[in-house]
Amino acid sequence: MTTLTTAPLAPLLDRLFAEAQAPGSPEMTAALAELSPEERVSLSASAVEADYRRFYGLARDAYLAVSRDTGRLLYMLVRSTGARSIVEFGTSFGISTLHLAAGIRDNGGGRIVTTEFELSKAARARENFAMGGLADLIELREGDALQTLSHDLPERIDLVLLDGAKGLYPAVLTLLEERLHPGALLVADNADRCPEYLQRVRAFTNGYVSVPFGDDVELSMRIG
Repeated sequence: MTTLTTAPLAPLLDRLFAEAQAPGSPEMTAALAELSPEERVSLSASAVEADYRRFYGLARDAYLAVSRDTGRLLYMLVRSTGARSIVEFGTSFGISTLHLAAGIRDNGGGRIVTTEFELSKAARARENFAMGGLADLIELREGDALQTLSHDLPERIDLVLLDGAKGLYPAVLTLLEERLHPGALLVADNADRCPEYLQRVRAFTNGYVSVPFGDDVELSMRIG
C-alpha cells in the first residue's frame, strides 16, 4: 500500500481528475472561445508577461492538469530516485504537486517548493493539499515564478517539474540550474511549445541528456 493508492489521497485524486474533465464555467468557455487554437498556444508559450498573464487569467478556473499517466510517472520518478527535494513551476489546483508529495512521503519525507501566480488557484491548491494529508511537505509560493523561485531554494534539487507558462521554461531553468546535481531530473510538460528549452536540454554540451516521453512530456537528466 502506498500514499498514492490509499485514502485520503486516492479518492481525492479521483475527484480532481473527474473535475478536470468537466466543462469549464460558461464565462471561461466564452472567453477562451474568442481565441483561435493557434492564439491559445501562442499566448501560453510566450515569454512576454502580458501574454502569459492574459492566457492564464482567462484559464483561472481551468485545471490545466497533468494527465493521470503523467501523475503516475511523477510518483514513480520520485520513488525510484529517492528524491526528497523538489521544485515545481505551475501549481494550478495541485494535482501534480500531490503526486510528487505522495512520492516524497513514501520516501520518508522531504520538501516541495511550488509556485502559482493565480491567487484563486493557490487557495484551492492549499485546500487540496490539506485534504490529501500532504500539506506539511509542500511550500506554496504565490506570485510570478521569476521572483518566487529566485531566493530561498534548497541547496540541492533532486527533481524539477515545469508546468507553467511554456515560454518561461528557459528562464526558470536558469534560476534552478546551479542547484541541480548530476542525476537530477527535469520533467517538462508540453515542452514542444518552447523550442528554446528543448534545444538547451537536448544538447549534451549543455550538461543534459533528454528524451521525449509520451506525447507531451520531455524527461531530462543533469549529467554535469
